[in-house]
Amino acid sequence: MKLKEDMNPLLLQVVRSVVWVYSIITFLPWYLLSGASTKQERAKRVRARSANGHPGGPYRSVASLKALTTGLHPGRDTLDGVFEHAAQHFPNRDCLGTRQLLSEEDEVQPNGKVFKKVILGDYIWLSYREAYQAAAHFGSGLAALGQRPQYNIAIFCETRAEWIITAQACFMYNFPLVTLYSTLGGPAIAHGLNETEVTHIITSKDLFQSRLKVSQGVPKLEQIIVVDNKPGTWTDFPKGIRVQSMATVQELGAKPENLSKPRSRPKPTDIAVIMYTSGSTGIPKGVMISHSNLIAGITGMAERIPGLCEDDTYIGYLPLAHVLELSAELVCVSHGCRIGYSSPQTLADQSTKIKKGSKGDTSVLQPTLMAAVPEIMDRIYKNVMTKVQEMTSVQRTLFVLAYNYKMEQISKGYSTPLCDRLVFRKVRSLLGGKTRVLLSGGAPLSAATQRFMNICFCCPVGQGYGLTETCGAGTISDMWDYSTGRVGAPLVCSEIMLKDWEEGGYHSTDKPNPRGEILIGGPNVTMGYYKNEAKNREDFFVDKNSQRWFCTGDIGEFDPDGCLKIIDRKKDLVKLQAGEYVSLGKVEAVLKNCSLIDNICAYANSDESYVIGFVVPNQKQLMTLAKEKRIVGSWEEICNNPEMEKEVLLLEVVNFACKLERFEIPKKIRLSAEPWTPETGLVTDAFKLKRKELKTHYQDDIERMYGGK
Repeated sequence: MKLKEDMNPLLLQVVRSVVWVYSIITFLPWYLLSGASTKQERAKRVRARSANGHPGGPYRSVASLKALTTGLHPGRDTLDGVFEHAAQHFPNRDCLGTRQLLSEEDEVQPNGKVFKKVILGDYIWLSYREAYQAAAHFGSGLAALGQRPQYNIAIFCETRAEWIITAQACFMYNFPLVTLYSTLGGPAIAHGLNETEVTHIITSKDLFQSRLKVSQGVPKLEQIIVVDNKPGTWTDFPKGIRVQSMATVQELGAKPENLSKPRSRPKPTDIAVIMYTSGSTGIPKGVMISHSNLIAGITGMAERIPGLCEDDTYIGYLPLAHVLELSAELVCVSHGCRIGYSSPQTLADQSTKIKKGSKGDTSVLQPTLMAAVPEIMDRIYKNVMTKVQEMTSVQRTLFVLAYNYKMEQISKGYSTPLCDRLVFRKVRSLLGGKTRVLLSGGAPLSAATQRFMNICFCCPVGQGYGLTETCGAGTISDMWDYSTGRVGAPLVCSEIMLKDWEEGGYHSTDKPNPRGEILIGGPNVTMGYYKNEAKNREDFFVDKNSQRWFCTGDIGEFDPDGCLKIIDRKKDLVKLQAGEYVSLGKVEAVLKNCSLIDNICAYANSDESYVIGFVVPNQKQLMTLAKEKRIVGSWEEICNNPEMEKEVLLLEVVNFACKLERFEIPKKIRLSAEPWTPETGLVTDAFKLKRKELKTHYQDDIERMYGGK
């Protein structure tokens, strides 16, 4: 994982000697003053143990060996109580922030496409008192419109302050909140709304005008509340559906005759959220999450963030319909942190919607806490490394030497304040310059990307593992763990068992470490799937102690210190014609680190002897390669050129063959000129399609890549 030191060997030795002398002179005072010995002890400690001594577990955090943790604040056992606690303890502190839109304009690109660019101002903040009041008024208004306690209500909206205000309003008035991804297609949206029989839905103006016409197939829908002040127009929406703004509903709820009505407070066992999955493995499933489930989950997560307090700032930009983002924001609210909202298109100064010369959201907000999925971190990694290659030879050499030096120091548990200040300060400023904790979740993070983020952003990267079915809570690596490739020990709210999987050859008695299918148990394990008893019986069970467990389908391995590694997935293995098992997720994770690849989906079936891949290439890198190979044409023509497919495949094999078995390396690939969106139907590593559906959508391509079979 070290960078190549491309310089004169004699000069390199001189530099290393200078660094060695500097280290000798500064080591002792730094070691005594920085508390390095304490950090090293924390890094080496045992974090979890088997509660019964059996190698398969259940494994618990050493902080919760006797009993799992269930709550944050005494007497606050529902989510509305947690928010009320925050509003009482931090009434005047900033809670939810949104940037002002100063101007918006269309910018024509060289290829003729038009991109919308924005200039944004400062963040405008709601205090905790104001946010609580806004939620109370909105909940009261929804009740006045006929929404009843314990009857479902849906939200179909981008991540923004109004989303969390809506959620808190529903928690207060005991309206189970149905969450849907804003990227879902029409049939999936209609399925979720019809299955939960909602009569009211909260959405945004953009989604209302572009995606919600599916409501024509939702006969029980009565009210559409648009969070923007101007709801927009839709002339042909079905009769009988009333459309109004969130502000209008809040005004209705603020009337004394409505606000004075007693509300039905939820019980800990009541459903807080019905969270629909992304549909990546079929029709989206609604996961029923109770108040007590979410409180247990956020309690476990908060315990792994050192020093979490009201002085922290979190940047919210991931989908709030995903359990990772919702849990992260609830953690922040419970501790009085402020949350500034963003989007992937406005996150950084170089983001696609930010007008050149103006500032992205991280530069203005300067967050101390941030959650990210590996795809975003991989993109940052590749973009920074591309910039490094464009540096002068002197700049590049200094960066590489500092990078490799810091990597050595981090592996020993040491910090490098001089390198951080002189070399990595500019890179760190990409995320605002004050980030102290990064949390990665949603998918495996490669060791190279994790170490890169550690080094260049000068903060720990906590890898988390959890699922919607466990409130996103399972494990999180602690901030003093300098290893890579692990997801940490069980949280204080959960415990983990390893179940033998005979077909895959994984057993809890394996040496040197126990291995098996990961089962997660604890108060954070959800109530099951909505109206899907067959799937509930398959994936959930209750043990003799009345504790719920979820069977994840992931294969894990426990290290001696109680930290978990994800090593495989039951449903991800494909048996090739010659009998070899291929982990398609592993192939994708390895090849996504190639600078030519933005996204990839590996595909294989048992009738063939090799793997193929669908690739969304990095446009800048691919066009540079085409120029080197003297291949000309438009972007689409370059992607469809068989010679370019061969070149990309060759570079993949040369650079990454050592990380894959021979039979795991794709033999043929197809380059896609466009990234995946619900509208294009093109496939990336997210795909939103089952792999067997991939065969239907891309039958001709697959047959061509498999030799016409």
